[in-house]
Amino acid sequence: MVERMNGIEFHYPSLEDKEQIRHYYRKYKGRSCENTFANVYLWAKHYESRYAVIEDTIVFKNEARGEPSFSFPVGEEDAVRRAVEFLRAYVSGQGADLRFYCVTREEFDLLESWWPGRYTIEYDRDAADYVYEREKLATLSGKKLHGKRNHINRFQQTHENWSYETLDDGNVEDCFQMALTWRNQNGCDDDPEKNAELCVAMNALRLYKELELTGGVLKVDGQVVAFCVGEPVGTDTFVVHVEKALAEVDGAYPMINQQFVIRECEGYQYVNREEDMGLEGLRQAKLSYKPAFLVEKGTVTKSNLMKASASEA
Repeated sequence: MVERMNGIEFHYPSLEDKEQIRHYYRKYKGRSCENTFANVYLWAKHYESRYAVIEDTIVFKNEARGEPSFSFPVGEEDAVRRAVEFLRAYVSGQGADLRFYCVTREEFDLLESWWPGRYTIEYDRDAADYVYEREKLATLSGKKLHGKRNHINRFQQTHENWSYETLDDGNVEDCFQMALTWRNQNGCDDDPEKNAELCVAMNALRLYKELELTGGVLKVDGQVVAFCVGEPVGTDTFVVHVEKALAEVDGAYPMINQQFVIRECEGYQYVNREEDMGLEGLRQAKLSYKPAFLVEKGTVTKSNLMKASASEA
């Protein structure tokens, strides 16, 4: 489906669009998990996200919640400013206010430097990405991560016949079967968000070569008990998009986490393990690994002062 806006065409990303989208994401200097091709491709239909090239930047339009909002343009700084001005003129012509989603602090600082006081941001803690030092995830050194080392030691003692493999055509089908088991154990049919998450995981496996994703597979006695899939974001960070493990295999999650980082993330300074979605158990699990920092993101709208000035005028 194509949507036209002042001569600009918005459409769902396809595999044929990979190089065009990556051309712009190579210019991205941040670490937000949203700005990778696989992420926008896999989630586009769920969030009704279509993209267009505007003023030599890439912009996504999201209508999942009814009110249209845009991703912050990605491109060279001068082009980003022109794209914001284009979008502002467009929505103004529609009698609406400009709205951006998943805006980082650095991106909001740019808006503030260009138009002081015109916009305001409301950060969403549930959407903040957890970013870790790759070396610490690999070694789990230090007193604060002592418990994680214990989990891994216990896993290795309990499951002497464990193995790690890089995702490939020889094990991807076994990962599919494990994902179906995970689905049955986690009530995906009764939870739309969990079901969407599982669909993304399955499509990531199905298209791992086309999307140029890197994956890791953990086995016990030759059976898959965990897998994860990810890709780089920016120049120094690797983002893990999908991680699934069987709950009955104690220690499978910390084990796949560590082994994947050791085997597949060498050369990167940071590992982004995405957000917690406000789920308390997931939040505590992510905090327990002691992130180096969070990538905070929020929704940007026109400030109330600017709205008041406009109405008075």
